[in-house]
Amino acid sequence: MISILQNNNQGTVLTSDDLIHPAGFKKLYIETYGCQMNVADTEIITGILTEKEYVLTKHAELADLILINTCSIRKNAEDKVFRRIQNLRKYKLVNKNLLIGVVGCMAEHSQSELMDTATVDIIAGPDNYIALPELIKVASNKVKAVSTELSTVETYDNIIPIHEENSISAFVPIMRGCNNFCSYCIVPYTRGRERSRDHNNIIEEVKNLTLKGFKEVTLIGQNVNSYNYSQSGNTYNFARLMENVAKINPALRIRFATSHPKDLSEDIVKVIADYKNVCKHIHLPFQSGSNRILDLMNRKYTREWYFDRINLIREMIPEVCISTDIIAGYSSETEEDHELTLDLMKTVRFDLAYMFFYSERKGTYAAKHYSDDISLAIKKRRLSEIIDLQNVHSLESNKNDINKTFEILIEGKAKKSAAQHKGRNSQNKMAVFPANENRIGEYINVRIIDCTSATLIGEIIN
Repeated sequence: MISILQNNNQGTVLTSDDLIHPAGFKKLYIETYGCQMNVADTEIITGILTEKEYVLTKHAELADLILINTCSIRKNAEDKVFRRIQNLRKYKLVNKNLLIGVVGCMAEHSQSELMDTATVDIIAGPDNYIALPELIKVASNKVKAVSTELSTVETYDNIIPIHEENSISAFVPIMRGCNNFCSYCIVPYTRGRERSRDHNNIIEEVKNLTLKGFKEVTLIGQNVNSYNYSQSGNTYNFARLMENVAKINPALRIRFATSHPKDLSEDIVKVIADYKNVCKHIHLPFQSGSNRILDLMNRKYTREWYFDRINLIREMIPEVCISTDIIAGYSSETEEDHELTLDLMKTVRFDLAYMFFYSERKGTYAAKHYSDDISLAIKKRRLSEIIDLQNVHSLESNKNDINKTFEILIEGKAKKSAAQHKGRNSQNKMAVFPANENRIGEYINVRIIDCTSATLIGEIIN
């Protein structure tokens, strides 16, 4: 079981699998916080440890080893993990041999604080998962085990990830690290420099996922557009990789995240347009509509370049859905800068957006050189205005889908009703519809009859 936590409410019903302890094996429990890359890293960690002496459990109270896979992108993400660590102390009172480890971005960014936390026995950065079996041995001798050295070559190409049971969708990392060094971002410091995975290994991984019955893969990386791998005299960029993945199985949906506007080429957009199984959704963060703020952020593009990319996308893929990321209240942001962000939103009219106010991160260029000089009240007010505008655009986008029919991949039961299923269309919009006899992992046609700003509501078309 890979536990992707939205909150700290844990189930307490024990299954027979949890009560059976295979001879010679210990129990591993993992909680995952953060982005898609963290989910993929948890699957890599699971692959490493279940090849050794561990089996997975759904229950922290039964574990011999608890790992928390962490995110450092915002301070509240780290605060949540520190609270969770304190909460886990109670299990050590019952099981004196229990080991607790913190892995991922916080192991790099907050190593000194974690070293001072008595509850934590193991600290391993994103490039050190191979060392986990050795770190566990060290920690078993009541010595804090730490490995956080960043690598310029580690891609975990030879590790078989273990995906969540009964999954139909899988994340496939195609690269690690980041070379962009946006001034607000901690990722290059916690995940290291950019390196691309072996092209053939990616292709083989996707082929194996298809054979195992997966219906959808998402190619992921901090900046997938800059994928670049040379092999046997051939050079593969992201467009060529994505095209080769799409050719593996026309019934396999292909998604990707995340794109950087400066690297979104016409070749990439053409592959999305040409292949039906490459989903018609592009996540293209713009962060600010002000060229002055974009320059301070070291984003390496202007609002004019961003508009050019949007026009290219919509010209080549008329049915596309475009989502984005937006930061409110960055260092020195004026009301004029904020209005330029709202203006860009009004011009593009995004289908979906992830919106945050600026949170200064220790160790970044911005934290060292810029003042976090926008008050929390102003940040929240500007963010509220951005959210309100985006809700209008999201509802407008979804209303435009009423009476349209989409092919939906059924993902599971809807949250609010067991009588309904949920699933996404090619544009990455979530739809709910009557469950009927359809099963998870099937494709069905759904006609949209209503919507909210977040969800399409449909009926099944036979």
